[in-house]
Amino acid sequence: MPFFNKKNLVFGILAIVIIAGAGFGFGFWYGQKHVVCKTCKPETVDFSLFWQAWQTLEKNFVDPQKFDTQKMIYGAISGMVNSLGDPYTTFFSPQDSKKFLEDVSGSFEGVGMEIGSKKGQLQVIAPLDGTPAQRAGLRAGDKILKIDGTSTADLSVEEAVNFIRGPRGSEVTLTIIRNSWDASKDFKITRDVIQVPSLSWKLMPVTGKTGAGTEQIAYIKIDQFSETAASDFSKAALEIINSPAKKIVLDLRNNPGGYLEVSQNIAGWFLAEGQTVTVEDFGGKQPQNYYKAQGSAKFVNYPIVVLMNEGTASAAEILAGALRDNRQIKLIGEKSFGKGSVQELKDLTGGSTLKVTIAHWLTPKGNLIADKGLDPDVTVKMTEDDYSNNRDPQLDKALEMIKSL
Repeated sequence: MPFFNKKNLVFGILAIVIIAGAGFGFGFWYGQKHVVCKTCKPETVDFSLFWQAWQTLEKNFVDPQKFDTQKMIYGAISGMVNSLGDPYTTFFSPQDSKKFLEDVSGSFEGVGMEIGSKKGQLQVIAPLDGTPAQRAGLRAGDKILKIDGTSTADLSVEEAVNFIRGPRGSEVTLTIIRNSWDASKDFKITRDVIQVPSLSWKLMPVTGKTGAGTEQIAYIKIDQFSETAASDFSKAALEIINSPAKKIVLDLRNNPGGYLEVSQNIAGWFLAEGQTVTVEDFGGKQPQNYYKAQGSAKFVNYPIVVLMNEGTASAAEILAGALRDNRQIKLIGEKSFGKGSVQELKDLTGGSTLKVTIAHWLTPKGNLIADKGLDPDVTVKMTEDDYSNNRDPQLDKALEMIKSL
C-alpha cells in the first residue's frame, strides 16, 4: 500500500495552463525563450525541443483524428514523472485519480493484494487475508510477469494496479514466477469486493520454560495500518490487559503498511512516551522530523517478539524497527520488503493528481528502510512443503523464544 502520513496527505494546487489556437503560438514562443527550470544546470533550460516535437506531430502525423491534445499532455507529464525512476511517484489522470482515492478508502473491487516494484520488477508485497489473491495461493515476493498476457516489464505500479483491478465477478490472469520455481505459472483469479482487514488477536497456550504447566501468550496479527486499526488495536489491547497473557507475539507478516499516525499510535502501547518511533528525512531539503511515541505504554514491560517477512512493508517496517531500536525486541522470519518512503498527493488542473515521494523513513537509530528493508535477528524461512501442509515454523520459533523471556 502506498505509505501516507496523514499530515503529509496534503492536496496542493499546481496549475497547468494549456492555451489552444492563437494561444498555442504564444506558448511555443514563450516556451522557446522564457521557461526557467530552477533545478537544471545551467539554471535556464530551453524547452523548444518539446514544442518543436509537438508542432511536428501536429503538422505531419498521418491520422489527425488520433491527435488528442489532452491525452498527449497527460502522456508528456507521465513521461516526465517516469524518468525519475521512482515507482511511487506517479501522475494520475482524473479517472485514475478517482480509482486511487477509492483504494486508500479501504473498500474497492479487485483481487486484494498490495503490489510494488523492487529492482525494476513488479511483485506482490502481500496478499490480504481472506481475499481472492490469498485464496488463489499468491504469496509475498511473487513476481508478476504478465497481466492477462500483457508483459509488466514497462508498467508502472499504478498502471499494473489499474489492469489488475476490475468489477466483482470478472476474472484476471496473472503470470507468476516464484524463487523456488523453475518456470512461471498462470493464476486465474475472480475479482471481488475487497474490505481491507485491520487486526485480530487470540490467546495461545505454550508450555512453560521449566516444562511444567502452561502459560498464555497473546498473539496479535495486524493485517494493515488502515484508518480503523488504531481504534481496533485499542479495543484488543484492553482485552489483552484483562486476560491471563503477560507476553506478546506481534505478527506483522504480509502487512503492506498504511498510515504513519496509526503505526505511531500503536507504537505508543509498546514504547515509553517520548521514545522515537521514526525519523522523516527529506534528503537535506529541510530539517528531519522526529515522530515520538505518545500513548499509554501499557505493554512497555511485556516481553515481545515480532514476526515479519517479505510482505512486511512501510508502516509495518517502521513499527518493527522502532521496537528493535528502542527495546532490542527480536525480529523473527525473513527480510522485510523495504518500502520506507512517504508520498504527498498534489491536486492538478482538471481533476488530475500527482503522487510525489517527498521523504524517506529512518529507524530511530538512523537506518534507511527504503530499498533495504529490515534484516531479521532470527531467520526462519517458509518452504513449499510448509505451505502445503499448513505448517508455520516462523510462528513456532516465535513461541519457542517468547516463553524463555
